[in-house]
Amino acid sequence: MTDLKLYGNNRFPYCQMVKVVAYEKEVDIVVEIVDMSKGAHKEETFLQKQPFGQVPYLDDNGFILFQARAIGRYIALKYANQGTNLLPNAADIKAVALFEQAINTEQAEFDPHAGGIVTQKTFMPRMGKKTDEEQLKRHVEVLNAKLDAFEKILSKQEYLSGNEIGLADLFTLPYGTMLEEAFPGFLQDPARPKVTAWWTKFSNRPSWKRVMIEAEA
Repeated sequence: MTDLKLYGNNRFPYCQMVKVVAYEKEVDIVVEIVDMSKGAHKEETFLQKQPFGQVPYLDDNGFILFQARAIGRYIALKYANQGTNLLPNAADIKAVALFEQAINTEQAEFDPHAGGIVTQKTFMPRMGKKTDEEQLKRHVEVLNAKLDAFEKILSKQEYLSGNEIGLADLFTLPYGTMLEEAFPGFLQDPARPKVTAWWTKFSNRPSWKRVMIEAEA
């Protein structure tokens, strides 16, 4: 049985971000449900592990780690010798630099705007709140411009950090999938064939399908 316990929820994007990495590394991970609707993430016992009161956090046999991308890297490093290789050769400083560039690109250029669209289009109505149409419009405009830049990057390589799939690509899956549900075809615009090919190529991976099945269970 795995020692990895992820505190969060199977439907939360950042929990899914961690899970897809674990499954690519052929590692099982136990999700301990945090009932945020009842404020479980603000209880003192939770805050002792995650002082910001956010999900997820990882408990690996007593080692506590929070922030989804940090957890993803930890899993990729700990299980480096099994499953899909998601990390660059540490001795190749240029490959490491490109890896870091890709991670930062996903976090700074994709996540805020894809997440902003999903928040306004999906999460706000789900919570019984009104969509802020101005914010939605702004995020759509900005993300379209960002994806034009992605098109240039992907015209030179298969994935965000090079010609092999890496963590940065996997990290786009949760909000990318929700974005496609909110606006079908957003990531498959004929005007951006390289982005379309990139998204189509890895969004149907067995690891992600497993994450999606578990989200609906």
